Amino acid sequence: MPPAVHGPGQVPAPGQDPGFGPGRLRPLLPSPLEPLDDERFTRHGVQLLLKRDDLIHPDLPGNKWRKLAPNLTAAAGRTVLTFGGAYSNHLRATAAAGRLLGFPTIGVVRGDELAHRPLNPSLAQCAADGMRLYFVDRRAYRAKALPAGLDTTGMYVVPEGGSNTAAVHGCRTLGRELHGLADTVAVAVGTGGTLAGLAAGLTDGQRAVGIPVLRGGFLTADVASLQQAAFGARTGDWRLDDRFHFGGYARTAPELEAFAAGFEELHRIPVERVYVAKMLYGLARLAADGAFPPGTRVAAVITGRPATAPG
Repeated sequence: MPPAVHGPGQVPAPGQDPGFGPGRLRPLLPSPLEPLDDERFTRHGVQLLLKRDDLIHPDLPGNKWRKLAPNLTAAAGRTVLTFGGAYSNHLRATAAAGRLLGFPTIGVVRGDELAHRPLNPSLAQCAADGMRLYFVDRRAYRAKALPAGLDTTGMYVVPEGGSNTAAVHGCRTLGRELHGLADTVAVAVGTGGTLAGLAAGLTDGQRAVGIPVLRGGFLTADVASLQQAAFGARTGDWRLDDRFHFGGYARTAPELEAFAAGFEELHRIPVERVYVAKMLYGLARLAADGAFPPGTRVAAVITGRPATAPG
């Protein structure tokens, strides 16, 4: 049976270049760094700062801009094929870039059971932006097997989450933007590319903390491997805290939802639930546990915004 497909798909001839250049999207860089008055931190002597990468671009927010821009420059207008789960911010950003810059996109989605269900808001936005969606079973996805009959000749392939050597170099700038402005920088971790680049960009005396949104404890090796490929060695002062995944990717709990909703109400900032909510919750717990000495400046990287339905 052929894979289920959603969305249009005009694939250019190999080598065709429609004149792509990511600078045309005019990103807001460096992204703003905003101090936040939050009693859960201030009572422990901790200064919370928000690194508002979610404001970099309305359609390619957060770490997605930093990871995609170098890859899309290399793609030079070719069809971009990439991978992600049902709620993948990476798929959504890639589809938006294709719409804005005029190149075709293909998304391979984990979970063939999704093929005949209504698209969730994230995947619906991908399809509305012109991305062709192929749904594959989870075993084939883990094995990185492509859908039967999909010819990738002439395409530019970006891995899941956009995490490769180009993306790691793109995220290094995030660390450099925080020189002298924070002691600890925290970021949610899915595939590890953002943390790998961020940590490499920090300077002496700064450290990075990654909050995985996946369970399993395998991401330390993945981040180290990405740094090895990009820089030749493990680089920077960084660590992972695996206690705040709430059961795994896109899993939640009433406690997490209450925290995110309360944060939104208190600070009037939308909180993306799959990644950002877990990172902010983890930071609040770490502050309460005394993980940060009084006087510590903690910058929380807001890597994205909540998904919305098309239009």
